[in-house]
Amino acid sequence: MERTFEDLVAEAGSVPVDGWDFSWLEGRATEQRPSWGYQRLMSARLARANAALDVQTGGGEVLAGAADLPPTMAATESWPPNAAKATRLLHPRGVVVVATPDEPPWPFADAAFDLVTSRHPATVRFPEIARVLAPGGTYLAQHVGPASVFELVEYFLGPQPEARAKRDPGIESAEARAAGLEVVDLRLERLRMEFFDVGAVVYFLRKVIWTVPGFTVAGHRDRLRELHERIRRDGPFVAHSSRFLIEARKPA
Repeated sequence: MERTFEDLVAEAGSVPVDGWDFSWLEGRATEQRPSWGYQRLMSARLARANAALDVQTGGGEVLAGAADLPPTMAATESWPPNAAKATRLLHPRGVVVVATPDEPPWPFADAAFDLVTSRHPATVRFPEIARVLAPGGTYLAQHVGPASVFELVEYFLGPQPEARAKRDPGIESAEARAAGLEVVDLRLERLRMEFFDVGAVVYFLRKVIWTVPGFTVAGHRDRLRELHERIRRDGPFVAHSSRFLIEARKPA
């Protein structure tokens, strides 16, 4: 039996959204993955590092997927529920999880790490990255690129021409160079996403809170109901995520 709008929205509005695990969306939404395989690249670098830092680790799920960690491994997270989840997940692996705001200065000494990683950081602090990297050290990260999921953003918020220009890999690589880093790899891809029911959209917007700032089911119920009818009539809601890989090195 086809599920009702009220049922889908109520369910998606009540499930927990802490951490960075999207398994609740299995069978309800899909997203293509970048060709470079960030998890594999990160894991290989961590296996060779002596001291590493994972910035904005979320619930620690990505870092926990690495087979081997360096002798010294730290992670930062600013949102308390995620920091608690990351602590439970990563402490058994010997990782120190530091609950700290994303604002500088970070609570680490200069040149403390030979590797800094991050997957989808909300903010990127290249001067701090450069400061905590040892000479010859590397920053390896997958960032959210420009106009990511903007089909969904603009469905709820209308045209956002200024926001479309943000998170540009050219601008961010220039910021890395301005902080004294050498950009050695930069790759951008746009990837197809499909949402098969309105509940998947609600869950996604509750979890990825910067997509539609201030999103609530109550405040967007009319547009959600229209989206429910659109998906029933036309099939999955299609959007495109934007991702770029960046690798930058601190001169030896």
